[in-house]
Amino acid sequence: MPAQNSIMRRFFIGFPHPIQQKGHNMTPFTQSQRIKALFWLSLFHLLVIISSNYLVQLPITIFGFHTTWGAFSFPFIFLATDLTVRIFGAPLARRIIFAVMIPALLVSYVVSSLFYMGAWQGFAALANFNLFVARIAAASFMAYALGQILDVHVFNRLRQNRRWWLAPTASTLFGNISDTLAFFFIAFWRSPDAFMAEHWMEIALVDYCFKVLISIIFFLPMYGVLLNMLLKKLADKSEISPLPAS
Repeated sequence: MPAQNSIMRRFFIGFPHPIQQKGHNMTPFTQSQRIKALFWLSLFHLLVIISSNYLVQLPITIFGFHTTWGAFSFPFIFLATDLTVRIFGAPLARRIIFAVMIPALLVSYVVSSLFYMGAWQGFAALANFNLFVARIAAASFMAYALGQILDVHVFNRLRQNRRWWLAPTASTLFGNISDTLAFFFIAFWRSPDAFMAEHWMEIALVDYCFKVLISIIFFLPMYGVLLNMLLKKLADKSEISPLPAS
């Protein structure tokens, strides 16, 4: 029993993969659980990307700084990715990224064309190619891939550190800066939208600062709560009894 308790403790402090030891082969997650996780997490990524591509067209000013509403929605992506890497491992997280990229590109263009600048344009808008929206969709495609792959890499390198907050904080800092700068440069450099073409660098920097601030204040604590809750739920389904509170 001491050996079993040792394995359980390692599982709950951040070793979500099956732990291989001599005479032990513990597999907390079934193939069915992993397939369900792939489906629901991919759907969640799609919803956040689509909503963010719409919201990034809506600029706002906070304390004199220009940013967009997308700064408040996109951090959910990094929260979901970090939880995926922590619980299911980097391979599943990468599968989600590649599964989402093409559908997100297409659906983002359609939704952003229909609701151009926040106003319903009617289905006739799809008959005319919208370069502004196409650049946003293409920028989202490239920035999402770059930011998420970097996020997975950084988080996976640090996730076994006993300080649980280090991996999500570092991955958020690096993933967000690559995602934000790539997105705003591709989408708005010499854009037909005069406001975004003039202010894209300022908006990108403010957007990054807001994303990091929001992530540290709200999403980092949320990450800790959700991680503990999901691990206990998945452990119960795998017939693993969680450790009693000490």
